Amino acid sequence: MKSVQIQNADMALPIAANILLPSDFNESRTYPTIVSVHPFGSCKEQTSGNVYGKALAEAGFVVIAYDASYQGESGGAPRWIESPTQRVEDISHVIDYAVTLPYVDADRIGAIGVCGGGAYAINATLTEKRIKAVVGITPVNLGRLFREGFSGFNPLGTLEAMAAQRTKEARGDELQVNELLPPSVEAARANGLTDRDVLEATDYYKTPRGQKPGGWTRMLFSHAQKTLSWDAFAFAETLLTQPVMVVVGEKVGAFGAYRDGTEIYGRAIASKDRQIVSLENSSHYDLYDKPEAVGPALEKLVPFFRVHLGNSASA
Repeated sequence: MKSVQIQNADMALPIAANILLPSDFNESRTYPTIVSVHPFGSCKEQTSGNVYGKALAEAGFVVIAYDASYQGESGGAPRWIESPTQRVEDISHVIDYAVTLPYVDADRIGAIGVCGGGAYAINATLTEKRIKAVVGITPVNLGRLFREGFSGFNPLGTLEAMAAQRTKEARGDELQVNELLPPSVEAARANGLTDRDVLEATDYYKTPRGQKPGGWTRMLFSHAQKTLSWDAFAFAETLLTQPVMVVVGEKVGAFGAYRDGTEIYGRAIASKDRQIVSLENSSHYDLYDKPEAVGPALEKLVPFFRVHLGNSASA
């Protein structure tokens, strides 16, 4: 693995990334390459890098797992901004970097993302035609989720609150950084939280199971307004022409990945090859790291990428 800093040319912000290489890597050859996008509130050392990135590198692909701008080890201030436009633009900046590497085949680039990262990867594919195939692992359309559950089904009230808070901060008040999850599963239950996704997210992010220094599960409240007007799947019927695979678990929770995954599969009518993998006994967070869910997902997505990106290095 190589750790690098990618310069974001538009904003002069460095993007921190890990490049995962096949075991038989030879820098004189060129490889199919996959950009791996982490979930909302996550970082490159979690599921996007140490689970799917690692497995794809072992399967012969070069993988670039990176931290979003304003998050993890990447640059940008204030911290913990979740901007869908920036998250999608980051993918293009990572591809800009990838195509300068002598061992990356610029004609064989794919993208994979988990949770919010899955929807970001799919959205990027609508307009980023250097992406030749995309996989969304339990993808969540953050715009839809913010307009619904994350705003208490009161998007206009949330926008008013964001506006008021941003004015306060512009005048010198402290930033309002929202913690996205309870500190523990026990605390969640003590507060009456029973939803599968909330409890399983807490078990992943707040315990040694998935906890990493860069995975803060935080969001700057005042700078999230644009998320509420964003739709990951807008124009998919006409612009999503590349092959797309969606992997979802049928044990559903409040974050709505099953709903979003089946929606984009249904709308991807212009895709050259659209596939959905629906796992009956898996949940959203099972697909982050549990072998009984990740294994079947990899059994489908690795051959999918091999068909559309090639399965070996070129001389």
